[in-house]
Amino acid sequence: MKEHQETLSIADVDALNLLGVSDKHVRILEEDFEGRITVRGDKVILTGSRPKVEEMASVILDLIELGKTGRALSEQDIHYALGLHREHNERRLSDLDGVVFHAGRKGGVKPKTFGQKKYVEAMQQHDIVFAVGPAGTGKSFLAIAHGLALLRDHKIERLMLVRPAVEAGESLGFLPGDLQEKIDPYIRPLYDAMTDMVGSSKTKRLIESGVIETIPLAYMRGRTLNNAFVVLDEAQNTTATQMKMFLTRLGNASQAVITGDITQIDLEDSGASGLIAARKLLSNIDGICFVDLDQNDVVRHHLVRKIIEAFERESSNKDSKH
Repeated sequence: MKEHQETLSIADVDALNLLGVSDKHVRILEEDFEGRITVRGDKVILTGSRPKVEEMASVILDLIELGKTGRALSEQDIHYALGLHREHNERRLSDLDGVVFHAGRKGGVKPKTFGQKKYVEAMQQHDIVFAVGPAGTGKSFLAIAHGLALLRDHKIERLMLVRPAVEAGESLGFLPGDLQEKIDPYIRPLYDAMTDMVGSSKTKRLIESGVIETIPLAYMRGRTLNNAFVVLDEAQNTTATQMKMFLTRLGNASQAVITGDITQIDLEDSGASGLIAARKLLSNIDGICFVDLDQNDVVRHHLVRKIIEAFERESSNKDSKH
């Protein structure tokens, strides 16, 4: 078959951002491409069969357009763009837009997949949002970013971060230290997300002033939350009773986001998860939105997506044998 060649200009985009350090992004693209990718100055030359060259040109043009938006391209972006094309998806990465939260020198927090974009839009349009999906899909991170944006714009008075403390039996009484020291292991992932966005000193000031509150789920009982944005993380480890208790705490001018992964239930009876019960009971109520994220929305190391896919295949195989 006669080789076909196509030349793309990268003169209008940051070449290092597009190509990656030491052309790492180029190598990822070439591994997926049955042909050759050659970089010469501000030109990218694709050589191979016409269909494959046209396919790869489409992917690279999409990445060029995304690069023009000022976004720092990651390896995950390259893999995601390739995945969209393999699925013959008409959507392009360059269609992702919108800033959830301007995080100082680090720039803005933006959705990196179409699943994440749907999730952000749901938080903007609904008072109660359930985000269900595997680790690494940005469920908690985006919820906290949205809450910080509401706080910055004075749309809420406080941001509350809540987690069930399953390992401590929800009592926490036998653990050493004061309340904050007792709950630190359970709240730490949420604290880390805030620190990443606004810095440790500002996070500490907001917590000390009570504007941001981090508490275990058990301490929510009896409270009414007004003018607040509340994030319930790891909700798969709540019981149905606890989920009802949490949702009925919501007061005037408040919003809640509930995140969880139903494949990582730590309860003795996984079928008793409040997250599963909520979906069965609440999915048809106006004002409540359920957003499902999957391995395609993973924004950690690209191997995390493959790990999730491998475990899901194993789980499906076991289910089919029973």
